[in-house]
Amino acid sequence: MDRIVTASAARGTVSLAAGITTELVREARERHDLAPTASAAVGRLLTAAALLGASLSGRERLTLQIVGDGPIGAITADAWSTGEHAVGARAYARNGRADLPLNARGKFDVARVVGNGKLQVTKTYEVGQPYSGIVPLATGEIGDDVAAYLANSEQIPSVVALGVLADPNGIRAAGGVIAQVQPGADDATVAALERNASQMPPVTTQIVEGADEHALLRAVAGDLGLNVFDEYRTAFDCRCTRAKVETALLGLGKDELAKIAREQPHTEATCDFCGESYVLSADDVRGLAERASSGSA
Repeated sequence: MDRIVTASAARGTVSLAAGITTELVREARERHDLAPTASAAVGRLLTAAALLGASLSGRERLTLQIVGDGPIGAITADAWSTGEHAVGARAYARNGRADLPLNARGKFDVARVVGNGKLQVTKTYEVGQPYSGIVPLATGEIGDDVAAYLANSEQIPSVVALGVLADPNGIRAAGGVIAQVQPGADDATVAALERNASQMPPVTTQIVEGADEHALLRAVAGDLGLNVFDEYRTAFDCRCTRAKVETALLGLGKDELAKIAREQPHTEATCDFCGESYVLSADDVRGLAERASSGSA
C-alpha cells in the first residue's frame, strides 16, 4: 500500500508531506481506462489531494477540481480520512481518453491537455459550512496550480512537486511532495526551499531510482533540519453506495420513478469517481416510487 509521510523543517516553520502514490494512481488509471497523458494529469491531481488530505481528520473532506478548455475537460479529485493514519482518495476526468504527443522537453503535455481554466478547492468540515477557493490556472501543469492556490487563496507560500511516469502499459511510478511555509519563516528559509526544489531531480526519477517518502522529504528540505511526524496509508477508495444512488433517484419524485419502472426493466447508475455500477430492477424502482409517495424517503 502507498504511504504518505508528514514532517516539519526549519524549526517548525515549514510543514511537509511526501508520498509515493504509484498504486493509487495505477488503480485510477485502470478503473477509468485513462490514456497516458490523461493518466499524468489525473494522477498529479489525485496525488496532490492525497498529500493535502493527510492533514484531515474526522469527517473532513477535501475536493480539488480543475476545469480547463483542453481536451481532458474537467478533473476532480477527492480525499478524506478513512481512519487512524489512513487517507482515502479518488479521482476522475471528464475525458479520460485525452492524449497528446510529448512536449518539446519529452514530457507529458499536461499543460496542453488541461488548457486554460481554473482550480477550485473545497474543504468540507465536520461542523460549519464548506469553504471554497478558486484561482486561475497558473500553468496547467497542476503542481504549479496547487502552489498558486495555496499562495493566493490561503496565503501559504508553497513548493509543490508532483509526478507520474506512465506508458501505454500502465503506471510505472507516481508521487509528490508539498512543502508549505508557515508564519515565522525567514527569507533565508524560503530561499533554501526554492533552491532545493529547483535542484532536485523529478519526483518520478527519484522514485524509479529507489527513493522512498523520507528521501523525497530530504530532497526538498535539504539542510533545514527535518523532523518526521507521522506515516499514513493511502489507497483508492470511494464513498458511493447503493443507498446514495437510491436517495438520488428519490429526488426524481414518485411520478417520474413510476414512469421509469413502467418503461425500463432495469435502471443503471454508474459512479463517476470509481466506475462502480448499480443496477436496479423495475421492482426496485417501483419500491422507490412508493417510498416517495409515502414520504418515507
